[in-house]
Amino acid sequence: MNKKLFMHIVDRLSNKVYFFHQKKDGLGRLGLSALQKCTAAIRVLAYGSAADTVDEYLRLGETTTLSCLQNFVEGIIYLFGDEYLRRPTPANLQRLLDIGEHRGFPRMIGSIDCTLNDINVLDRSHVFDDIIKGQAPQATFIQSIPIPQGPKAVLFVQHQEAVRKEVERAFVVLKAHFAIVKNPSLSLDKVKIGKIMRACIILHNMIVEDERDGYTQFDVSEFQQGEDNGNSQVDLTYSTDIHTNIANMMGVRTRIHDRQMHQQLKDDFVEHIWHKFGRDEDNN
Repeated sequence: MNKKLFMHIVDRLSNKVYFFHQKKDGLGRLGLSALQKCTAAIRVLAYGSAADTVDEYLRLGETTTLSCLQNFVEGIIYLFGDEYLRRPTPANLQRLLDIGEHRGFPRMIGSIDCTLNDINVLDRSHVFDDIIKGQAPQATFIQSIPIPQGPKAVLFVQHQEAVRKEVERAFVVLKAHFAIVKNPSLSLDKVKIGKIMRACIILHNMIVEDERDGYTQFDVSEFQQGEDNGNSQVDLTYSTDIHTNIANMMGVRTRIHDRQMHQQLKDDFVEHIWHKFGRDEDNN
């Protein structure tokens, strides 16, 4: 991350989190500074190295470094979590809908890459729970075609897999920024690992926002085909204030698992993708 962003984080932590206040000992000597503590934590997150590797560089012992790491991730979540782990805004959703529509998947706001592409994995997901409890918009999950037959099915699988790979690339970027995510963490329990993951995601989002102006920007309208109507619009009237009684929850669950509805939607998508992109395949 840029130095300006890092110093902003150090400043917020030093002012808002007691652990990062620079204190004096009994002789009046200043102790570790917030900069030392934050640098130790960032180095462990970025390089995934052992806690005692910063001893000579920052003059911090292993126990102190682990304490810095724990307080750092908790401070990041506390100070920046509400802003950088928030649900998408209407503007964010509209941008995702526009991109999805231009790629051939109208009214799609994202892709979920699950192990074995199994709907059973979603049954254990918080995303699935939010939908069933009425705390998220209605959704239908479209599985891929394992053995596509014919040019239409093949083209559909190619476009769907291209979108799903973005999920994988997102985690590749996260692991590239923070090696601690990909390295074994034998000395940490599940709760601490969970906090580290959340803090790394927050930091990643902060880096993206800080460096956004330096990215190559594109206008999604340039990918728009002539037959597009731009019908994917954010439903601003949607409310999550839905009664979560058992009847409503079972009804939502039944609709999500409806095989006939799922197959019909998949068939419609196959035809839509072929209508939108099939001519390019024929020309090639």
